Amino acid sequence: MAALLVSSFFALPAFAQSSTVTNKETRRIEVTGFSEMEVMPDELYFTVSLQEYFKDEKNQKDKVPINVLEKQLVQAVAEAGLPKEALSVSGVGGYQRYWEKDKKPSTFLESKQYQLKVERADKLDGILSKVNSRGIQSAYMSRTDHSRKEEFKNQVKVEALKNAKDKAAFLLNAIGEKAGLVLEIRELEEGASYPQPMYKSNMRMMAADASGVPDSDLDYQKIKLSYRMQAVFEIK
Repeated sequence: MAALLVSSFFALPAFAQSSTVTNKETRRIEVTGFSEMEVMPDELYFTVSLQEYFKDEKNQKDKVPINVLEKQLVQAVAEAGLPKEALSVSGVGGYQRYWEKDKKPSTFLESKQYQLKVERADKLDGILSKVNSRGIQSAYMSRTDHSRKEEFKNQVKVEALKNAKDKAAFLLNAIGEKAGLVLEIRELEEGASYPQPMYKSNMRMMAADASGVPDSDLDYQKIKLSYRMQAVFEIK
C-alpha cells in the first residue's frame, strides 16, 4: 500500500506540467481590411408612363386608347434591338377630372406605367420618339445597376482581405514580429451605394410637333461597392 502511494505522488507533477503546455494561449493579432470600387452602370431602368388622350381635346372626342400607345412602345423597343424582357408593366391607373364625374365613362383616361431596361441612355430618346408624344405622360430613370455586380463584389471582398493581411504584416513588422496562419475571417460589412439618378430631359419629345430624336441630357453617378473584412492572424 505504501509503494502505491509513493508512485502516485511522483506521477502528479509530470501530469501538471503537460497540462500547462497544452493550455498555452496562441498569440494573435486582429485587424480589419477595407476596399472599395466604383463602376459605371451598364443597366439603366426607366419608368415610362403613357396615358390616353383625346385628339379633339376641346370636345373630348376621338380618344386614343392605351392599347394603341402600348403597341407603339412595344414596337419601338423591338426596333431598337432590345429583347422583349426589357419592357414590363409596372403599374396601371387613370383619372377623371372631378367636374366631369357625372359625364359618360369615355371621359376617363387610363394610364399605364412601364419599366424599360436599356444599357445606354440615348436608347430611351430613340424609343420614345416613335411613340405619339401626346400619349407620353412622363419618363424618368428610377435606378441603375451593373450586369457584373456580383463579380465585382467578390473582387472587392478579396482586396479587403488582402488589405487586412498587409495591415497585420505592417503592424507586426514594427515590433519585430511576423504574421503566421490566418485563424479567423469575418465579413463585417456589405455595402453598395446606388446614387439616385436624375434624368434631365428638355422634353422636346413631349411636344405635339416634335420631330427627330432629341438629344440626351443624362446625369448619373457610378455605383460604389465597399466592403470590410476582419481577420485574425497567428503571431509567429
